[in-house]
Amino acid sequence: MTAAGRIPLDPFGADIAAEAARLRALGPIVPVELPGGIPAWAPTGYDTLRDLILDPRVSKDPRRHWSLWGELADHPSWGWVLGWVGVVNMFSTYGPEHARLRKLVAPSFTLRRTEVLRPRVEAMTAELLEALAASDEEVVDVRALLALPLPMRMVCDLFGVPEELRETTGRLVAAIMDTSDPTPEHAAFVQEQIGTVLPALIGYRTEHPGDDLTTELIRVRDEDGDRLSDAELLYTLLLVIGAGFETTVNLIGNAAVALLSDPAQLAAVRSGAVGWDAVIDETLRVHPSIAALPLRYAVADIEVGEVTVPAGDAIITTYAAAGLDPARYGPDAAVFDAGRGADEHLSFGVGVHRCIGAPLARMEALTALPALFERFPAIRLAVPPEELRQVPSFIAFGWREVPVRLRG
Repeated sequence: MTAAGRIPLDPFGADIAAEAARLRALGPIVPVELPGGIPAWAPTGYDTLRDLILDPRVSKDPRRHWSLWGELADHPSWGWVLGWVGVVNMFSTYGPEHARLRKLVAPSFTLRRTEVLRPRVEAMTAELLEALAASDEEVVDVRALLALPLPMRMVCDLFGVPEELRETTGRLVAAIMDTSDPTPEHAAFVQEQIGTVLPALIGYRTEHPGDDLTTELIRVRDEDGDRLSDAELLYTLLLVIGAGFETTVNLIGNAAVALLSDPAQLAAVRSGAVGWDAVIDETLRVHPSIAALPLRYAVADIEVGEVTVPAGDAIITTYAAAGLDPARYGPDAAVFDAGRGADEHLSFGVGVHRCIGAPLARMEALTALPALFERFPAIRLAVPPEELRQVPSFIAFGWREVPVRLRG
């Protein structure tokens, strides 16, 4: 515990479930310290988190409602959070500003628009599985060869990211998710990449307009600057491209590991006794792609049980803690059970900030996972589950590699 009585969160996210349990034992909301020493509050249960997300007294706009916003420059080790809060898009706005920005992007991610993309997702999945099948390697990494390239290609196609920018775009998103290095150097690298990769994309699509969402957002900016400024264009692209593949990478990888770690549940899925939709929901509950997100802010003093969160204080959205809450899911809440029927989880958010990419993420996972297990009926983990390594982040919840043997 820090001198101020705050619990430091593990910047590597080495055991997110155990950390959530320790915090829960301390109360419904706990003062914590994020990497670099940023003070915040962490809700520890489902009801507390849901109530705060839906509370109009909780904002996502740091410029208006975070009491420490003006102090960022005085704390070099806080710079890593700028990739999350030092942006102007629907992730970091409140009220009418959020509604305006969301309205520009949301129509492109409806369930109907997502269904139009299904044939492309199926074709990409088939191509990636063919490459897996052709591999001569005894052990292959399903994350690197399926879980990552499928959503990465999809979101890059949707936003017209040219081939020469795709690798750097992936590195940028990975750097933002990495919270293990809250140094000024890491923060400077992230800001430099934001200021290089995304303007290059905007410049390319300005010169080479196409049938893609970047071109559409550029058109909105150019035809009606009151609806989208230059900064909002850049940071909206950062948000939707990053969220568009990072969450799905972990969803596919986490679901694969959960089933490969439990032969009985895998058999139930193969037999049809448990559906793939249930597998996706249980994965999102127990192993949410995003464990926690910075930051929200108390607009006024908020009472949570016997604790008062003062106006201006920061709050993190603790999706992993909510999904593992025994008060909501029973004493076996930490156990993956696809038959549980946990479709009311909060892992895609709730309310006006619910993830607009949820239908696409689900569709990609519901395409890739059944195809993987059907194509390779003898697939199994190449290492014991306890040897898998979590990505270095308290934000992302996923594995660095998913090594498997595809054949018996």
